Amino acid sequence: MKKNIAIFASGSGTNAENIIRYFKENDLVRVSLVLSNKSDAPVLIRAQGLQVPVAVFSKDAWQTGKDILTLLRHHQIDFIVLAGFLLRVPEVLLHAYPNKIMNIHPALLPNYGGKGMYGDRVHEAVVAAGEKQSGITIHYINEHYDEGSIIFQAQCEVLPQDSPTEVAQKVHALEYKYYPHVIEEVLLR
Repeated sequence: MKKNIAIFASGSGTNAENIIRYFKENDLVRVSLVLSNKSDAPVLIRAQGLQVPVAVFSKDAWQTGKDILTLLRHHQIDFIVLAGFLLRVPEVLLHAYPNKIMNIHPALLPNYGGKGMYGDRVHEAVVAAGEKQSGITIHYINEHYDEGSIIFQAQCEVLPQDSPTEVAQKVHALEYKYYPHVIEEVLLR
């Protein structure tokens, strides 16, 4: 029986597009819905271009979570993937999808995680601290930012001369390479 994924995203949607393309011809897993809290998020155009239904929700709808849960159930969503989504997941969704909401963080958690640590802020902090490695952490979501159980990590070298932009490029390459594969492994266990 095919598993249906919903992707929550707030930004450009390159990771979401990568995931959609990865599962496009898959007989067991399908991206069935992309949701965003921003009506002008480029991820919506990317998803529509790949024939994936989209939905935009308000801040109030997110905080209560009930309408979103109804929408997820309508689309028979089995699993939720966060891809560049910055809002804390409400309790109602955490309870409805226990250990079925996955996120990717652009650093090796528990380092450089928590509220406000996302995107370029993470890479700037890694470079400022003189770290020799960075990477990605794929983890389940719980009620705290970046504290859910770790599923997978991959590392990349940070050279002394690397800028935050160069670190970001290395980390993005890891995201594109591993995120769809890890989603598939988790879903098909």
